[in-house]
Amino acid sequence: MIANPSFGLHPPQISSRKSNPSIHFSNFNPPQAIPIAHDLKRRCDVFDLHNELVPYAEAWAWQKSIVEKRKKLIDNDEDVCDSVVILQHPSVYTLGTGSSEDHLKGIKNFYRTDRGGEVTYHGPGQLVMYPILNLRYHTMDLHWYLRALEEVVIRVLSSCFTIKASRHKGLTGVWVGDQKVAAIGVRASKWITYHGLSVNVTTDLTPFDQIVPCGIQDRQVGSIKQLLSKTLSCEGHEKKHFTDYQLVDTTFESLIKEFSEVFQVQLCMRPIPWTYITEGNNSPLTI
Repeated sequence: MIANPSFGLHPPQISSRKSNPSIHFSNFNPPQAIPIAHDLKRRCDVFDLHNELVPYAEAWAWQKSIVEKRKKLIDNDEDVCDSVVILQHPSVYTLGTGSSEDHLKGIKNFYRTDRGGEVTYHGPGQLVMYPILNLRYHTMDLHWYLRALEEVVIRVLSSCFTIKASRHKGLTGVWVGDQKVAAIGVRASKWITYHGLSVNVTTDLTPFDQIVPCGIQDRQVGSIKQLLSKTLSCEGHEKKHFTDYQLVDTTFESLIKEFSEVFQVQLCMRPIPWTYITEGNNSPLTI
């Protein structure tokens, strides 16, 4: 079954660690943002759901809603800020616009999306960052944008965990050796970006065995937790030990910090326009 949010179909849901996984975002006008940086830079609103499991269809619809509103603001010369949403998803497989279903290894339930890239997996323990940026205020070049997203993750791994990550020529994403730690797939409409990147933090990697991740046959998938575990086993226990919760929180904090520095934006934490729906809701996210 190919699921599309316009049809109101959701992937199987997994309970959040802190909340009910079915999240509905209602129309609202947010109060004044709380600035967390004070430079004269373009503002970027941060919607922090990094400890919540948000159904994929909801997050996708929310992104598109923000993009459409931003496009109208551009037409009126009123576009004054960017946005970034950070969250986790319940277990779900997604394909890009040109992805081959041959890479699914028999998986029947997935989302065919409008992003670039091949098939990937999202699940608990993986941080997903959806930047909604007007590239007119940055650099109007999607190749530059992809490299900038990679740079964010490379800096996070280096500054937080002393993990040396790199790019692989001809392949989008971030790698540690032959293990892919971060996947990237984006789309832009009138130079407004959506979709984004996912970083495997404490992710259970076994669901990746059911696909050919990103359509690459001869490479592996890794996580920050796995890489740190290998480092500790090789070097003893001199480095700090993180619980899963600490690892996710630390990675989130570093992600937004490095994102603000790479893209030279002023981050403003925004209140989350959501209420929990205890018995599920197929309504798309709106803002």
